[in-house]
Amino acid sequence: MVLKVSNPNNVKIYTVSGSNLTRKIPEWLARSKRQLLKKDREWQTRIELIQDFEFPEAANKIKITPDGQFCMATGVYKPQIRVFEFSQMSKKFERHTDSENVNFLILSDDWTKSVHLQNDRSIEFHDSGSLHYKTRIPRFGRDLAYHKQSCDLLLASAGNDVYRLNLDQGRFLKPFEINSNGVNSCVVNPAHQLFAFGTESGTVEFWDPRSKSRIGILEQYSDQNSSSSSSYEVTALSYRNDGLSLAVGTSSGLSMVYDLRLASPSIVKDQQYGLPIKKLSWIEPSLVNASSDNVDGDYARVMSVDSKSAKIWNSISGKLHCTIEPTADINDVTICENTGLIFAACESTEINGYFVPSLGPAPKWAGFLENLTEELEESTSVTVYEDYKFITPDELESLGLGHLVGTSLLKPYMHGFFIDLKLYTKAKAIANPFEYEEYKTNLIRNKILKQRESRIRTMPNNQALPKINRKLAMRLLEKQDDSSVSKKTKKLQESASILSDDRFKGLFADPEFEVDEDSVEYKLINPTQSKKNKDVNRARHSDDSSDDD
Repeated sequence: MVLKVSNPNNVKIYTVSGSNLTRKIPEWLARSKRQLLKKDREWQTRIELIQDFEFPEAANKIKITPDGQFCMATGVYKPQIRVFEFSQMSKKFERHTDSENVNFLILSDDWTKSVHLQNDRSIEFHDSGSLHYKTRIPRFGRDLAYHKQSCDLLLASAGNDVYRLNLDQGRFLKPFEINSNGVNSCVVNPAHQLFAFGTESGTVEFWDPRSKSRIGILEQYSDQNSSSSSSYEVTALSYRNDGLSLAVGTSSGLSMVYDLRLASPSIVKDQQYGLPIKKLSWIEPSLVNASSDNVDGDYARVMSVDSKSAKIWNSISGKLHCTIEPTADINDVTICENTGLIFAACESTEINGYFVPSLGPAPKWAGFLENLTEELEESTSVTVYEDYKFITPDELESLGLGHLVGTSLLKPYMHGFFIDLKLYTKAKAIANPFEYEEYKTNLIRNKILKQRESRIRTMPNNQALPKINRKLAMRLLEKQDDSSVSKKTKKLQESASILSDDRFKGLFADPEFEVDEDSVEYKLINPTQSKKNKDVNRARHSDDSSDDD
């Protein structure tokens, strides 16, 4: 099993959940074609971090409870809510709703209290048992936020009103009137509770929860060098925990970081796709990433998300840290607090999970991820050519497969083709049906030769000459006998002789390596030896002629 890992910008991103498929294999098909799935490499190497971490069609929103023990997600089809328990790594329950979810909030530390904004202008309150209460608002809602100090639920709508539903009194209060035709996003500052509303006009309005009045407006950012900053809507907002930093996302794909004390952004980051920013999240510095960007002082990273990618970058320098790009469009992204585990709800059946060690450690309930990622990454992967064999055109013709050129059965490569190994084996068996008989005959012949070589022979140095390249072996042994060296050196030479060296064993055992002294190549390489043979032949010829006289 091999874990899929990407390495953009030299930052490793492990895919620990989701198969990167827009459609999952149905359960009934998995049962009926179980044998075929055994041969499917992607099915065999899949990883399921959480069982049933999916929806029938797609996931809309995903959030992690404040205690970090549960994950709540909404999706379709049919519209439903699913809660997953991390300690059990499985789905806890699912609950169906009447309409599709736009956004939701978790009001308690665990999953037992939540409020859901639906696309039919309704607001549903859910408890541990079932649907607790349901009400409606005059216009279609786009976002919601909760102010704990006053128990006010803020509802951004398609009009110029931000509705306030007080959960303590159980009634609607006077709404906030915004100077725009619609409000896309609303957030509450975690430090001093300042409200911020992102509008269709491209402005951000700040409201004081104590005086219930507007205290400031952040106008549109305009850059003459950038056409994407000319006209836009504010689609996403996010406060940092320090109470001074605000991240603003626009419909043109820009992400900006503001200091509440300044009117101009300190950093402007372009998502490069021109798509609206769906979500912004702050990733606080930790011991893992404190020294990775070489930036002095305390800093945080910002995760900006559109439908194509989720980019993580430095909030001070704007330097890109990494990019996560699922195969399906992204609807929502959440990150486990103080960890490197990220979940992405996409337009696919499975919820994707990514582990980025450079952002933080694995959560306690999945502490095995740090060892698992290293082990699976180091394991050898299956190569593309494992089930194929390279074959030359001449060999292809000898097997009678020349008619397959140009078909999908042969993959052209350099000076030959890649052919399926099973097809090659069958074709070779048909082309030479007596190959096994020849192999059997050669095996018997080799055994007989080994038995004959076991006979005692008296040769120089008391060594037995091999049958293959016997003359070469004789010359090597004669050189050792004639060498004028000490006995100790002579013994070392004998121990390092080519005859006793296993590296050259095939030279005196395999007939394929036999030296043909009558060949032209041998005579060109050894002209002295060829001259000696000629002189010997001449001497023998002269002796024969003298005997005749």
